[in-house]
Amino acid sequence: MSTPNSPDRFNEEKAAYAVRGAEQLDLEVGVAAIRNVLNTLPTRPGVYRMTDARGDVLYVGKARALKHRVTNYTQVTRLSKRLQRMVAQTRGMTIVTTGSEAEALLLEAQLIKRYRPPYNVLLRDDKSFPFILIRQDHDFARIQLHRGARRAKGDYFGPFAGAGQVRKTLNALQKLFLLRSCTDSFFKTRDRPCLLYQIRRCSAPCVGRISTEDYAELVADSKAFLTGKSTQVQAKLGQQMTAAAEAMDFELAAVLRDRLKALTFIQGSQAIHADGVGDADVFALAAKQGVIGIEAFFIRGGQNWGHRSFYPTHVADVPEDEVLAAFLMQFYEEVPPARNVFLDRELADAELLAEALCERAGHKVAISVPQRGARRRLMEQAQRNAVEALDRRLAESTTQAKLLAEVADLFDLPAPPDRIEVYDNSHIQGTNALGAMIVAGPEGFRKGGYRKFNIKRKDTVGGDDFAMMREVLTRRFARAQEEDPDRERGEWPDLVLVDGGKGQLGVAMQVLEELGIEDVPVVGIAKGPHHGREGREVFHLMDGREFQLPVNAPVLFYLQRLRDEVHRFAIGAHREKRAKAIGASPLDEVPGIGPARKKALLMHFGTAKAVRSASLDDLKRAPGVSAAVAQQVYDFYHPN
Repeated sequence: MSTPNSPDRFNEEKAAYAVRGAEQLDLEVGVAAIRNVLNTLPTRPGVYRMTDARGDVLYVGKARALKHRVTNYTQVTRLSKRLQRMVAQTRGMTIVTTGSEAEALLLEAQLIKRYRPPYNVLLRDDKSFPFILIRQDHDFARIQLHRGARRAKGDYFGPFAGAGQVRKTLNALQKLFLLRSCTDSFFKTRDRPCLLYQIRRCSAPCVGRISTEDYAELVADSKAFLTGKSTQVQAKLGQQMTAAAEAMDFELAAVLRDRLKALTFIQGSQAIHADGVGDADVFALAAKQGVIGIEAFFIRGGQNWGHRSFYPTHVADVPEDEVLAAFLMQFYEEVPPARNVFLDRELADAELLAEALCERAGHKVAISVPQRGARRRLMEQAQRNAVEALDRRLAESTTQAKLLAEVADLFDLPAPPDRIEVYDNSHIQGTNALGAMIVAGPEGFRKGGYRKFNIKRKDTVGGDDFAMMREVLTRRFARAQEEDPDRERGEWPDLVLVDGGKGQLGVAMQVLEELGIEDVPVVGIAKGPHHGREGREVFHLMDGREFQLPVNAPVLFYLQRLRDEVHRFAIGAHREKRAKAIGASPLDEVPGIGPARKKALLMHFGTAKAVRSASLDDLKRAPGVSAAVAQQVYDFYHPN
């Protein structure tokens, strides 16, 4: 222990003074960079980006008057420690002016999503929201689950909190409205009803068991139900069942009775009853121990379509109302806003948020804090769920922290790992080979960080697991060295796990050595002497040690979960790749040949082999194929 006058104490104070001096110098350089931009800034609305010495975006902000807002960053004594650190790293700014503050708010959300800046509050959610889609591109509309971009022509109903909620609703809707769920290709090839007709979940339009008009009526009823008019649908079914019974058509009456039961099931399965609320998104925020959780409920047509918990990142020293406002704009980048947005607190920029959401949605969006009645009860339930979900999250985080501490002790790491990467390969006798990487951390699996590696190097044999692992790890870490040599983005692993024994571990160590990487620990997980027995895994370390863990050790269960997750991801990716390969055609290789022309050629010639051997005149005679396209196909297969 150093005394006040000891040399050690003097050296500690000297080092601390040097650090403070360097920080002050960086702060002055950052302020100077901001002042250089100030002279050219207008007082119009817009968006600004703070960038560091490498050009990476540190922060994205919006302003009603750019000059006034950016000036605040030069008054460092009024800034929080977090913003002072940001200014100290700033070496440049990018400015975009907009027509209004609402436009600036929308652009800010887009840029935050694109750049993921380290000083912005970030919505960290890797799952897209599922919708129910009733397509309109067929005489007999198809009902299905939909994710992603909404390009298909049809009516979208959602968002739902998860795919499970959608599938349960779809299952009940099929019983209720008997709409088809099969693909168009399956529909066209039917000559008799499928099993869904036999179990009364489809009306079999594929074989003419229902007319176009009657099916259209079912579609209209389903849309009415999904938009909240379930009472009308229920009354209509009741009348039809009574009429069928009076006409002694007991078979039809039984079908209608089953449909009414399905409707009652859907209504009774609602954990939240929001009669009179209409379409609304409900948000409640809970905060504890520096963690913020936001609970979102989705109400459409007075029906509960589920809820989901969110935990924004980079929230330290940020007021709760600012976190909620930032969350809302990023949330609605992916999801169309409801006409009503209910919050558990007042926001200073509520009117601006509403204006921006209205501009994005194309209809009026009202943001309010419910005070009484059904809306208030709904909000109170959301608040309770937010608190309970956050408590569960913190309890899980504590358990996870203990497990990561055990991982650090087990593998001699300097600290509990923040990022663990796990690697595996998948192929069938060398075909459709690929590598897979999953990522885990203190918050669990980070699915946004998962990666697939198609094995594409000529010197890598698809069935050679060692060569495949070499290619995957080489590509991963060579890219990391190129894109993040200073390791400032948090995307370098603290621990690498490879599925395999000494051989796979040796390959990983050799790759890192060749790349000059000396401080990334690697561990191999082998199945052990009894491949069929869980818990007998052998762990291989870089120093040559190997060991097994007690079969009931919690840290073993955790490592098994990591290994099983990379297996699941690799096998799923391989199946997807194999399915695409099965549906591929040699005509896909011909440049300029799209699906329509490929279909026309195959329909005319029968096989791709016949297309390849066809003469130029024969190609020109194919329907839907122009002379130029025929020449292009012929030249591809008959090069000079």
